[in-house]
Amino acid sequence: MNDIITATELASESAGDNPPVLLDVRWQLQGPHGRPDYEAGHLPGAVFIDLDADLAGPAGDEGRHPLPDVAVFTAAMRRAGVRDDRPVVTYDAGLGWAAARAWWLLRWAGHRDVRVLDGGLAAWTASGGAVTTEIPQPQEGDFTPEPGGLPQLTADEAAALARRGVLLDARSAERYRGEAASVDRVGGHIPGAVSAPTTENVTEDHTFRPAAALAKRFAALGAKSDAEVGVYCGSGVSGAQEVLALSLAGVPAALYIGSWSGWTADSSRPVATGAQPG
Repeated sequence: MNDIITATELASESAGDNPPVLLDVRWQLQGPHGRPDYEAGHLPGAVFIDLDADLAGPAGDEGRHPLPDVAVFTAAMRRAGVRDDRPVVTYDAGLGWAAARAWWLLRWAGHRDVRVLDGGLAAWTASGGAVTTEIPQPQEGDFTPEPGGLPQLTADEAAALARRGVLLDARSAERYRGEAASVDRVGGHIPGAVSAPTTENVTEDHTFRPAAALAKRFAALGAKSDAEVGVYCGSGVSGAQEVLALSLAGVPAALYIGSWSGWTADSSRPVATGAQPG
């Protein structure tokens, strides 16, 4: 099963006998709330998902976007009409970070048919897809979570993996080096982690690079299908896009949900700076 779907494929499936549930997960790091943009125009039938409220728990020692309470997440998915026997497609209006967060959580929770719209909202409109301001009222879904469908890492496991395997830092190179700490109170990276910004996973139109190109990129960083690979970012959002890109490249990877915001919540944990893993 593919983890992404093109706008053309989505249009065809949406007109079929078992159309996918559409989740609009517009969100920006330190940006305005995505609901107004959703209300101004979204894919027909798409339900807005609030990343902070539905796809994450309260910020704290586990990071800015820790795993949500399973009951809260389940309720949000059922309100959106998510069913165990119906495919789901997530999208956003950026680099696929938020859409991938929803993809990762649903896959982690056991849903077997979840894909991200490649290129997001822009790809949909560029292909001639219509948008609407009509707010749907979907029938309650029956999604039943079975957590554990995708691997995740604790802080200690991430630190150990950085020593024995490959731990990719999905943030910008500046944040990795410790030069831009405006988002987190401490700049730098987990010692041993390798810089791998998510911006290099996509093309100029925000669609994912071809699988072969992604595989070549990750192989150069040491992340191959026979390696033990983990990913972190700032708070477990953009890192989900990196896990998705790795999956497209044929490389399984675990996600450290707490990521840098969770790592630096404990001042006793080591911090490396500069361009090298350290």
